[in-house]
Amino acid sequence: MPTPSPPGRPGGIAISDSEKAETLPDNLETQFQPVTYPSVPAIIEMVDVALRSYFLTPASEPKLTDPDEVQEAIMGLKVSKASGPNGIPNRALKHLPQRAVSLLVQIFNAILLTHHFPTTWKHARVISILNPGKDPALPPSYWPIRLLDTIGKLIEKVLLARILHEVTSAD
Repeated sequence: MPTPSPPGRPGGIAISDSEKAETLPDNLETQFQPVTYPSVPAIIEMVDVALRSYFLTPASEPKLTDPDEVQEAIMGLKVSKASGPNGIPNRALKHLPQRAVSLLVQIFNAILLTHHFPTTWKHARVISILNPGKDPALPPSYWPIRLLDTIGKLIEKVLLARILHEVTSAD
């Protein structure tokens, strides 16, 4: 796979931080292309059907979440995972009192009712990790890690669990 050459540096070696910053997006674009041949078409089709069904539910009657769903998603969090931009560690979320879980339920239901996902939960902190044994001067030696806010990921987990439940119970 060809390495994009940073400005003024033949051979694709980025030396300064600014050259690395300019090279990283180009490198990621060459490494990560859209999947044109899904490896598991049957599962993808089932998820597509469930998503279409979910999104066709009238906005006036969304399927709201409840404390049990949110608590289950929280319990499924791994404490070893890094926190996102808001800095709230998963360990702290696992110790939330029931009142805080109830407030999360209210927030998540407001999102479902308004069909508005908060912009701050769409932001990620992206860090690059050097692959072991690779040349740190070459952009393909790094792989990106994106850290999203855990609260935003929680509602995604709740919705994904619901969709997967609908898909598996439809069989």
